[in-house]
Amino acid sequence: MKQPLSYIHPDAIIADNVVIEPFVTIDKDVVIGAGTWVGSNVTILEGARIGENCKIFPGAVISAIPQDLKFAGEKTTAIIGDNTTIRECVTINRGTVAKGKTIVGSNCLLMAYVHIAHDCIVGNNVILANSTQLAGEVVIDDFAILSGMIAVHQFVHIGSHVIISGGSLVRKDVPPYTKASREPLSYTGLNSIGLRRRGFSNEKINEIQEIYRILFLKKMNNTQALEIIEAEMPATKERDEILLFIRNSSRGIMKGYFPE
Repeated sequence: MKQPLSYIHPDAIIADNVVIEPFVTIDKDVVIGAGTWVGSNVTILEGARIGENCKIFPGAVISAIPQDLKFAGEKTTAIIGDNTTIRECVTINRGTVAKGKTIVGSNCLLMAYVHIAHDCIVGNNVILANSTQLAGEVVIDDFAILSGMIAVHQFVHIGSHVIISGGSLVRKDVPPYTKASREPLSYTGLNSIGLRRRGFSNEKINEIQEIYRILFLKKMNNTQALEIIEAEMPATKERDEILLFIRNSSRGIMKGYFPE
């Protein structure tokens, strides 16, 4: 259902059962999948690829050009997966020549005033709470939860199943399965509640906790800790994911927390 008070470019590809409310603007080179609802005063610009059964609330702007002075008009995209909810006044910029696309996965919730900058990659089942801001080329893995008013530095990598406290400044990479808070951002334990909700056994949670006890609480450098973890902990999917994450970190990982 397309309202006559909306502007839809004739070259846009929109499934028949998409609902478009009044005062929406949809530019050329846009694709919107079946079952998606587009609220009033939404702006969807060139390069948007929006999946099925999404909900886009009033004031959102999707696929605007990057806020990057290096951007030279190259053809890029902003890709949104299926079943993702984009609340009021969210802004998602399309990519640059760096990666060519900005990606938000499926089953995500982006609360009001979230900003996702150029070339970010946000996984599936991610929650970004109100006013969380991602700078360029941030990567967030599946099932991560970022509480409200978080600022994430460019190029930061946030691992899967992470939860970060509201108001945090995220300058370093945050390894998977962890909780992070305080200033500067520090390890404050496992996201054990989230892991249990997603079917992780107590044995698996204890295994992950032991890995991070060695890494964060033994006051060793990362190289020493990783050597001990690899030598003493049995090889599992989770262990290897953590080791690979830390070894591939370009910004370095957050620190442990040692109360005085």
